Amino acid sequence: MRDDRERLRHILDAIERIEKYAAKGEKSFRENELIQNWIVHHLQVMGEASRTLSEKFRNAHPEIPWQKIIGMRHVLVHDYFGIDLDIVWRVVTTDLSDFKHKIERVLQSLF
Repeated sequence: MRDDRERLRHILDAIERIEKYAAKGEKSFRENELIQNWIVHHLQVMGEASRTLSEKFRNAHPEIPWQKIIGMRHVLVHDYFGIDLDIVWRVVTTDLSDFKHKIERVLQSLF
């Protein structure tokens, strides 16, 4: 069974994979369906890993917007025809870095 530390590492891995292709810029994101799918997939991974963290752990770290991350995963998984690429790109460019730093701090505090 996976523990919370492993799930946090999955989140960081997904963020790094997103960053790899987001670095190509918005034009590439808008024009390349493979990059869109790559980024959306890894946002789903982040949401799923967040969803499966223990409730005790999530409650101990209220500085991280778990419900927003999990909620976005639900939209990406269940409303795939309604995915708003503007929102996806905004999350990647405005929220991801802060989320990454918070996850890194929490993970470091566990060791």
